[in-house]
Parts: sequence; C-alpha cells; structure tokens
Amino acid sequence: MKLKTTFYWITTALIALETFAGGYIDLTQGRTSVFSGPHVTDILNSLGYPLYVLTILGVWKIPGAITIVAPGFLRLKEWAYAGIVFDLSAAVASHAFCGHRQELVAPTVLLSLALASWALRPAHRILGAHLLSAGGWTPAPSSHPA
Repeated sequence: MKLKTTFYWITTALIALETFAGGYIDLTQGRTSVFSGPHVTDILNSLGYPLYVLTILGVWKIPGAITIVAPGFLRLKEWAYAGIVFDLSAAVASHAFCGHRQELVAPTVLLSLALASWALRPAHRILGAHLLSAGGWTPAPSSHPA
C-alpha cells in the first residue's frame, strides 16, 4: 500500500508541475527566459491552431494543476483529470495527424503519467469511494417506467 501511495504522489506531482508550468507558458505565450526549447507559438502554428487557444488552455491548466493536489473537491478533481487527459490526448492526436512523429513522445508520456495518477488515487481522493467500500452501493432506482 505504501508503494502505491508513493507512486501516486510521484505521478501526481509530476503531472501537476507540468500542467501548472504548461499553463504559465501558455498564458505568457512562451515569452519567458525560464524555459528553453521550441517556442510554444511556433508549435501551435505548426499544428494549425490560432494563438488564442493558448490563453484558453492556460486559464484552465493552472486551476486544474492546483485541484489535483489540493485536498477535497473530489468532483472537481474528476473534472481536472478529465481536462488534463483531453489536453494531452489532443496534443498526441494533433501531432500524429500533422506527421510530427518526434513530438509524440512527450505528450504520450505525460498522458500516461496523468492516467497513472488518476488510477493510483487513494480511496479518500476518489469520488464515491465510501459507497463502494461499504459494499452496499446500488444504483438509484430509475424514475422512468420500464
């Protein structure tokens, strides 16, 4: 159990840091000397996306990164994980469709980290876990006639 918790926090810390830094880079459109590498606007242009997409992504990435490490907010955590998975899977698909084979590695690894973080969550960080652990959970009866 301790190993699972350790792996959870490692994957969660890595994906939260990457998402937070990515949000910052997106919001500043890479106009910072802190990060090196290809300019984020060049990458976005090569994929055919307009630059305002960076603002939209950046606005959502920062609170998403904070949410997955913060205690509580279980439903919001599910949405944050979903957003991170959508973002990274869209990055993989975009690079694949544009033929950028070398660019597939980073978002694929990050997507794997996000999925691992989600899958390794402790029970107290899973929405509805108390219902499943009690063993008595059954779906709510349907209000629609059969």
